[in-house]
Amino acid sequence: MTATKFRAWAATSAGSPLERLDYDPGELHPEDVEIAVEYCGVCHSDLAMVDSEWFPATYPLVPGHEIIGTITAVGAQAKGRTVGQRVGIGWHSKSCCHCNFCTGGEQNLCTKRQPTIVGRHGGFADKVRAHWGWALPIPEGVDPASAGPLMCGGGTAFLPFVIHGIKPTDKVGVVGIGGLGHLAVKFAHAWGCEVTAFTSSPSKREEALLLGAHKTVSSVDVKELKAIAGTLDFLLVTVGASLEWDALINTLAPKGRLHLVGVVTEAMKVKTGGLLSWQRSISASPTPSPVVLTKMMEFCARHGIAPQVEHFPMSKTNDALDHLRSGKARYRVVLDADFA
Repeated sequence: MTATKFRAWAATSAGSPLERLDYDPGELHPEDVEIAVEYCGVCHSDLAMVDSEWFPATYPLVPGHEIIGTITAVGAQAKGRTVGQRVGIGWHSKSCCHCNFCTGGEQNLCTKRQPTIVGRHGGFADKVRAHWGWALPIPEGVDPASAGPLMCGGGTAFLPFVIHGIKPTDKVGVVGIGGLGHLAVKFAHAWGCEVTAFTSSPSKREEALLLGAHKTVSSVDVKELKAIAGTLDFLLVTVGASLEWDALINTLAPKGRLHLVGVVTEAMKVKTGGLLSWQRSISASPTPSPVVLTKMMEFCARHGIAPQVEHFPMSKTNDALDHLRSGKARYRVVLDADFA
């Protein structure tokens, strides 16, 4: 089928304000679904792509990869998806479906995976397309108006708990109380863990406790970090800043793990003694597979977990991006599609 043009907001060059763009999506692929966008989260990854922060992006670029909407068309070979079904799309919207990672349920590690906003247009639009396997049904108990950030930020914060088998008896630290970190605190609390929130902002200490942290500590004060040395089983770093890595590693108990989900663009300078002596480790992970994203949404529905969001109409996309850039967002921004 040939669709009418999609209406979108696009960056035309690195760092430029977004402008209205109409584009022809072409024929609907047999394994794809077409989705009318209702809500789309605004992620720091969108800013990184708009600004060509990670690598030179291709313009025009339509950001948006935390998409909630309803299916309006289904390809002839799409399975288990129906017109009118509400679904979510995250950082990836396609994978090869036949490699060992795909058949093993780790499609997020497929070498042919297709990011939603790299080489294709994303969800700052009235419609978007994705492979049916990445268009995930939104379960009852998850509010669609705030669910968008779960599709990227939420899944990214949730995956480490799954792949490292975090136990309810573990003592877990979360570094950074922002878009990822506020959800990580909520997940760790609902998991049953003792939660320590690390923040460089004194104003966020009380907020972290309200989110579910049992205690807080400065992420930049070496004396405070030293006071909790050797106590944590797992330390989740959700920010992309360069930190006091050795001091953070030393907060870990023997066999403890420091795990990165924030994109740290500068080289990490780490002394290996604190790792070797106590059998500690450093690891990292990307956004999750469809299986883990689905489990995360079910976990949120069961425990009443939702992102803390601020809404902007999609017609005010540039205001939303500026709000996120300013660091004032508490804690995620969601665009409401308003192309009528």
